[in-house]
Amino acid sequence: MTPTATSAFTAPTDTPQAAAFRRTIANPVKLRLFMLRSLPMAYLAGLRLREITPERATVTVPFKYLTKNPFRSIYFACLSMAAEMASGVLSMMNTQGGRVSMLVVGMEAEFTKKAVGLISFTSTDGLRIAQAIADSRATGEGRTVVCTSTGVDEAGDTVAVFRITWSYRAKQ
Repeated sequence: MTPTATSAFTAPTDTPQAAAFRRTIANPVKLRLFMLRSLPMAYLAGLRLREITPERATVTVPFKYLTKNPFRSIYFACLSMAAEMASGVLSMMNTQGGRVSMLVVGMEAEFTKKAVGLISFTSTDGLRIAQAIADSRATGEGRTVVCTSTGVDEAGDTVAVFRITWSYRAKQ
């Protein structure tokens, strides 16, 4: 089997800082306080972090009064908030312990089904994000990663797929 970039990964994926970040953000009260202070629209929309590991994160967005559109589904901006947050918490986790700027520089979305009920967005790009950040820290150059966040409804059907391009640059 030929080694891939993911299998050749050598950067630490579970640093003490990343583990501490995961413990903090996995606490529902601390997450809500963080969102109220830094992401008030995510707080109002009811986004919740359901899972975070070094490899993946899952964020949910409910269908409710503040997230609905006139077509009786979840407004696309609320879906994109959840999709971005799934890869964003992985990015934040991997920037702990050093000064690294992170910025969304692109987004592409495909909608395949009407989004009603509780929608869960999962990003499995944690290792790729960690590698890009480690490369940026080693070289001082910027790196980009296209992260995929897939949204599924309560029945397990895919409702949307977002490809969010993140840029990372270690600060000297």
